[in-house]
Amino acid sequence: MKYSIIVDAYDKIEETTKRLEMRDLLAGLLKKTSKEDIEAVVYLTQGRLYPDYVGIELGMADKLIMKAIALASGKPERMVDTMYKSTGDLGEIAERLLGERTQQTLSKRALQVADVYHSFDKIARASGTGSVETKIRILCSLLNDASPKEAKYIVRMGLGKLRLGVADMTILEALAMAYVGDERGRKQLERAYNLSSDLGLVARTVTTLGIEGVLKSKIRVGVPIRPMLAERLSDPSEILSKLGGMAAAEYKYDGLRIQAHVSSRNISLFSRRLENITKQFPDVVRDIRKATKVSEVIVEGECVAIDPNTGEMFPFQMISQRRGRKYDVARMTEQVPVKIFLFDLLYSQGVDYTTKTYLVRREALAKCMTSNDSVATSDQIQVSDPKEIERYMEKAVSEGCEGLILKSVGPESFYQAGARGWLWIKYKRAYKSEMADTVDLVIVGAFVGRGKRGGSYGALLLAAYDEEADIFRTLCKCGSGLTDQDLRELPAKLRPFQIPHMHPRVDSKLHADVWFVPNVVLEITGDEITLSPIHTTCWGRIRAESGLAIRFPRFTGKYRQEKSPEDASTTEEIRDMYKEQLKKVSSE
Repeated sequence: MKYSIIVDAYDKIEETTKRLEMRDLLAGLLKKTSKEDIEAVVYLTQGRLYPDYVGIELGMADKLIMKAIALASGKPERMVDTMYKSTGDLGEIAERLLGERTQQTLSKRALQVADVYHSFDKIARASGTGSVETKIRILCSLLNDASPKEAKYIVRMGLGKLRLGVADMTILEALAMAYVGDERGRKQLERAYNLSSDLGLVARTVTTLGIEGVLKSKIRVGVPIRPMLAERLSDPSEILSKLGGMAAAEYKYDGLRIQAHVSSRNISLFSRRLENITKQFPDVVRDIRKATKVSEVIVEGECVAIDPNTGEMFPFQMISQRRGRKYDVARMTEQVPVKIFLFDLLYSQGVDYTTKTYLVRREALAKCMTSNDSVATSDQIQVSDPKEIERYMEKAVSEGCEGLILKSVGPESFYQAGARGWLWIKYKRAYKSEMADTVDLVIVGAFVGRGKRGGSYGALLLAAYDEEADIFRTLCKCGSGLTDQDLRELPAKLRPFQIPHMHPRVDSKLHADVWFVPNVVLEITGDEITLSPIHTTCWGRIRAESGLAIRFPRFTGKYRQEKSPEDASTTEEIRDMYKEQLKKVSSE
């Protein structure tokens, strides 16, 4: 398959401001993709070469890319550098400079998708002495064979900043339309994706084996399962009502969620975002191995930083120091000791426990794992009285937890991989602010700073995630809480996601000075949630011609790097928080 075919589709996807049009364009591309190329096309469209859990990263340094562009175009490297400082998009620079080459230079054979994919694979795997030169040589060779438009996307791919903003669910919808016949087949594809965390595999399966092959998808040890997510409420009575009058109340630990895959030969640890973090936590690997009583198991737990002298649990900021480290792992392991609290069993000895009810999973978890000083089962009681929840909440908070997770114990309490629903409900303690809880919001735009903030952003446009519509709806403009360091670093931090127009998955009535692909998640607090004539969260659902907004929003200083944009607070959560706020005011 010619690479120019997917580049033409990318150009149209980048130009559209309509999500459904984006999906339809993608479906058209996938439908004419050969079985041999389907995996590569799906991965390239995601801006990667493999699923996240494989841990092979493509991102190349700006300087390296600029050198390759200079060599391929015959222009001085300083010229490329100057243009980059002006435009901020090396892809457009490559398109422009390579467009100035002679026709003779361009008379090469047409690039194939396989050429691009395998070249990037070689770049990603190059290491050791001479690897930089090898990467430049391979990229330069690609650019020499590329058309100007192809060069734009090759460069963006090399940087790991494709800027298409195509979500996983959009790809699943497109696959369903292309190979199942309509969007309804997405649920079947989604189940396979939730168990495999691999869109390329799902695409290959449906194109070669059809929907029958997709339905046979199974859990594999060593391949992460997309985690089940919780909704949020702040009224114990309402929580119990949602859960049928009885629930399992568990401590909500303020740590890092980990999915541990154990076999007789190997142990792999995956984060909430499905990154392989095994090498960052050698102590957890050791302790999980000691605690495992079976030869093959997949368990989930929350890893928390612990004071080794008192056993006190530290907040998330402490364990976050150990994430993403390639060096000083041994030193940080000693400085920040951790304990993992296991709360669920997903697989054991050939049995898929995601299809079992919650109490069955917990009982089996106790049989598969034993406790030691660094591994324990999460604290839990069964409750049927709101007052029980309040008392248990006080106990959890006094022991350093964020609050509680209340889980369904009914016949429908299966593990819904990759789904957010009312089988699990978060009940978190109130903070010092007027809002009952912090929220996690996605940066979708920014407003240019003035005065002391000149040269940076004066405020960020933040949005909640509308799960049903698969779009991000604005909730507030936030400028408070940003430190001088934040203001210095934000433009560079957000530049990879900058686009010239509002993203098709963003719903905003405000016109930001700068727009971004939804990616970066921040923790936000504020005084209260109010009705708003300008923000689009829950538009028309509380009052006609009104949405919801946060009054006096403030950045807490916490970048939620472990969360994808789709893991942000949902519009439903914001609506429920607003309703709880009204109840509190009326009772007072």
